[in-house]
Amino acid sequence: MKELRRVVIAASVGNVIEWYDFYIFGSLASILAVKFFEKGHPVAAFLSTVAIFSVGFLIRPLGAFVFGWLGDKVGRKYTFIVTLSGMGIATALIGFVPDFTSIGLAAAFILFALRLIQGLCLGGEYGGAITYVAEHIEDDKRGYYTGWLQTSPTLGIVVSLATIIGIRTYLGNEAFNDWGWRLPFIISLLLVAIAIYIRLSLGETPIFQDIKARGATTTNPWREAFLSKNFKYVVIASVVVLGQGCVWYSGQFWALYFLQ
Repeated sequence: MKELRRVVIAASVGNVIEWYDFYIFGSLASILAVKFFEKGHPVAAFLSTVAIFSVGFLIRPLGAFVFGWLGDKVGRKYTFIVTLSGMGIATALIGFVPDFTSIGLAAAFILFALRLIQGLCLGGEYGGAITYVAEHIEDDKRGYYTGWLQTSPTLGIVVSLATIIGIRTYLGNEAFNDWGWRLPFIISLLLVAIAIYIRLSLGETPIFQDIKARGATTTNPWREAFLSKNFKYVVIASVVVLGQGCVWYSGQFWALYFLQ
């Protein structure tokens, strides 16, 4: 039981940090719009920033395809260490990107590219972490323990907002809007380093170890997922999650943007 709790906590901590990285962008969209787009068109700049933010959501399924395939090939543990590392590096780099006054439109293109990497990595991380936990647990308790990971998006946005508020309060609004907004992104390196250290202490899942020992790893994960009896479950789950996702993210961010 102690080992099981360690697995759940380690996976959850990494997930919270990934969501922190993902949400920092959305929470600071109003500042990013000023820094990375031409001044004089505030509405267009803000909408462009929100569009780049949305790219992270649109690219997530591709991240699930890529890293899901990798997880079935090389293992769950190392795959979600890769996704966590990628997310942390991309997020920290946003904190170092020169603004529009320094490099012009190149700033927005770099921001777009880093947001793509964020979305790809989160697409692999979230499902990978749930799979990792699920493969440590007996069937009759799998829903209970994997359910703890569903708290990570909410905790991620709480941690991101708390970090922003704390830094803004300490520096003051003027300094925060000038350069302090970069700190929440850069702090991601420290948080990710802690999460990776925790995850490196974990082993591979018992189920994957057994499959690998028997030489029964899949040769074509995509075909087994989408061109077999599993396809109907993929469709049902996708439809259910689409509605919930739209309502949840809209509620979190549009209210925030309105208040700003």
